[in-house]
Amino acid sequence: MRFFTADLHLGHANIIQYCNRPFPTVGAMNAALVANWIEIVRPDDEIWVLGDVAMGRISETLPLVTHLPGRKHLVPGNHDRCWPGHSRVRPEHIAMYEDVGFTIHPSIVRAELGDHQVMLCHLPVVGDSRDTDRYAQHRPTLDTDTWLLHGHVHEKWKTNGRQINVGVDVWNYRPVPETDLIELMTRPAPTVLASR
Repeated sequence: MRFFTADLHLGHANIIQYCNRPFPTVGAMNAALVANWIEIVRPDDEIWVLGDVAMGRISETLPLVTHLPGRKHLVPGNHDRCWPGHSRVRPEHIAMYEDVGFTIHPSIVRAELGDHQVMLCHLPVVGDSRDTDRYAQHRPTLDTDTWLLHGHVHEKWKTNGRQINVGVDVWNYRPVPETDLIELMTRPAPTVLASR
């Protein structure tokens, strides 16, 4: 089985308030995210994290990933210190992500889900967790036959045109099975994306 997720923000206390997450403390949030992942992902499953794994003291929060089963793939996001656009990216930071079990991929990856062509990227084509779109040079472009699985917008939307947000904030704080995403892609999708 293949799963997708994004925007765990392990160790990020402020995300609870920013996104109205239903957790009293960052410890409770971390524990719930880990438990939800363990509940559905098996060691032989493949799981793609589309960015923003951990924040805070990265040397303390990133090791939580070692407790998570599955063959873990990371398409880095703007808060991951292995993302090419991150101001603090260093070779030793890249090694930290690999040490906790991630295979690190480029910022944009092409894949297939069922009969559908998809792109995997932390950033959507348009839209942001803030009022203005950031990181324009790192955003993908879509052709008419391709879907985009992404994160970054947190609770703003689950779908927007041919964009599907796989972030935990809109999927009950758990990874999304590939079958759920294929089902969404078989429905008619509006062609209009949110404006910049």
